[in-house]
Amino acid sequence: MKKLRNRFYGVILSILLILSLSFPANSHALDPKIMDVLITNDIQSVLLYARLINGFKPEMERAVLAGISTVFTMWIEVYEERPLLWDKKITEHEIKRTIKYDNLKKTFSVSTNKTEPAIFPDFESAQKAMADFNGIAIAPMSSLTKGRNYYALVKIKMDKVHLPLHMEYVFFFVSLWDFETSWYRQNFSY
Repeated sequence: MKKLRNRFYGVILSILLILSLSFPANSHALDPKIMDVLITNDIQSVLLYARLINGFKPEMERAVLAGISTVFTMWIEVYEERPLLWDKKITEHEIKRTIKYDNLKKTFSVSTNKTEPAIFPDFESAQKAMADFNGIAIAPMSSLTKGRNYYALVKIKMDKVHLPLHMEYVFFFVSLWDFETSWYRQNFSY
């Protein structure tokens, strides 16, 4: 029994050593950022266009290709600027976008807020779909007043990876995948 336990610990330590060597420390050099933010409107809603850059680190790519689902959560808050009072919050939204790899079909699926997923044949297309947030309705036009100034705050976070059977406690390095951008502020007027 003691021999079996020592062999088990030896296997676990070997796996951890191999995995720690395969994830270089400099892969965290580029921080994720929100870029190319544009706020416009249609007849009914204020629309947000934004892009996340440096969102996929190499170890995250390997995890996705191994079948682990990855979730990006975007928070959006819209405020009306008021000079003498605190700014008034108009709306807030939480958007969850998930990427999954189907190893049998060799396809990637990207879904937003548990909607019907879009299927992509290659990882680059799926990454682009995960990083582009286009035409998101962030506030109804009826909630805005002409001549006033507003701003939107946008933040994206990669949710913690949840491995089967709580293996994230054994493979502690998965916490290195977690990231959160700083709040990005975009002013607009109506």
